Amino acid sequence: MSQRTILQLPVNRVEGDLDVKVEVADGRVVDAWCSGTMFRGFEQILAGRGALDGLVITPRICGICSTAHLMAASRALDAVAGVVLPGNGMRLRNVALIIELVQSDIRHGFLMFMADFANPSYREHPLYDEAVRRYEPLRGQAVIETVRETRRVLEIVAILAGQWPHSSYMVPGGVVSVPERSDLLQSLQLLRQYRQWYEKRVLGCEIARWNAVKSVSDLDAWIVEKEEHQESEIGFFLRFSEKTGLGAAGKGHGNFISFGSLDLPVETQVKSGKAGDRRLLPAGFARGTTVGPFDPEKIAEHVSHSWFLEDRGAQHPFDGATRPYASGFEGRKYSWAKAPRYDGFPAETGPLAEAVIAGHPLFVDLVGKSGPSVLVRELARLARPALLLEAAETWLQEMAAGCGGFYSPPEEIADGVGAGLTEAARGALGHWVKIEDRKIVHYQIITPTAWNASPRDDGGVRGVMEEALVGTTVRDDQNPVEIGHVVRSFDPCLVCTVHSLSKAGRTLKVRV
Repeated sequence: MSQRTILQLPVNRVEGDLDVKVEVADGRVVDAWCSGTMFRGFEQILAGRGALDGLVITPRICGICSTAHLMAASRALDAVAGVVLPGNGMRLRNVALIIELVQSDIRHGFLMFMADFANPSYREHPLYDEAVRRYEPLRGQAVIETVRETRRVLEIVAILAGQWPHSSYMVPGGVVSVPERSDLLQSLQLLRQYRQWYEKRVLGCEIARWNAVKSVSDLDAWIVEKEEHQESEIGFFLRFSEKTGLGAAGKGHGNFISFGSLDLPVETQVKSGKAGDRRLLPAGFARGTTVGPFDPEKIAEHVSHSWFLEDRGAQHPFDGATRPYASGFEGRKYSWAKAPRYDGFPAETGPLAEAVIAGHPLFVDLVGKSGPSVLVRELARLARPALLLEAAETWLQEMAAGCGGFYSPPEEIADGVGAGLTEAARGALGHWVKIEDRKIVHYQIITPTAWNASPRDDGGVRGVMEEALVGTTVRDDQNPVEIGHVVRSFDPCLVCTVHSLSKAGRTLKVRV
């Protein structure tokens, strides 16, 4: 008879509440359930309020990606008003969102994910002492530098938007104020300082050299090319991960979704991430590396395993409701998160999904050869700033040169419907709003973590993270660090508690 063990594993380095229940048999995860344990009810809070109130309320959903929520809320009202943003209004919105993304990517990598490399479970690893020196919480060299440098670059958002987090400077038609040229030049200086640190510390080379890495063989050649490459944070991540099996862990369903983000002004030096798509980050849905067009009408939320009333099956966000229901005795329902699906499929979102859908040759080659994994997912996050920083620098320069206006007055927002879709730090984020008589009558939000950490859908198909956990090897049930690697590779914006339950076996409470 196989040995089944109950584990309770808190993974609480980011905000929120997530329980991941896993069943372990003979040292391997055989099933998993992701449960959002906290109901917040922003959809109910917004109902009945003024049309513009979402611009103030929705950035409070999250203290990490508040700019992304403001972008989604603003884009939804842009659609209701039928307004076209002027060039600099688009650029300023984009720059602030990019800053939020690039600081989050690095903070997650070195404060959240790599902290597990300093776990005593790896004390026999030949690079363990170096990992402790770099990533020990509150003391590691990379940790201290990350806190310092990300704090500095966030000053750009404060300069351009007034504050961070929870700023409210985006409005239908653009932004609320025009920055002085001195503000733009100061922001440009801060951005260049961050880029220099990112190139030296994270990449170990200039962005142009990293962008020349277009395949697995290029990556193998890059890491041995120079000592600076090996000793960079990405270089160390690759060398450490090679001996820990992260390239084979956390596979999941292999489907990817991106809503697209960072619209391109009519006249800009920034190029689209994909031919025919007027965004730096293109939209799309992929099965493996086969990318198809994105149709927002194919999104539906399932609630059969969520603590909400269900009466019509899976619903598009314009049609679905958020009506909480939890009896406390119903085993089928186990999460406050809904289960978003695209054309019926669960889909991973985040930096790796963006790279695959944009056709980034390195990540297409990595996924094509070995599929998604903890290693590839985290590498995509650490490498995303290489694309975004160059675009932000160009847009700051174009704004300083006076390329276009910052605001285009919309018509009065009295009635209408709009969807605001964008990419947040963790992936696809959407807001859907209906306005009647100047009031919000319907609001639905799908966050990136809802895609990645969803429960099962109407067909009983596991969510993305649930599927990725299945097959994970657990070497030490007193310290199951491998489960933490898989969960954290998705950068879930929740406080995560990981359990496993079985009818027979032992019960352990451990902390990673």
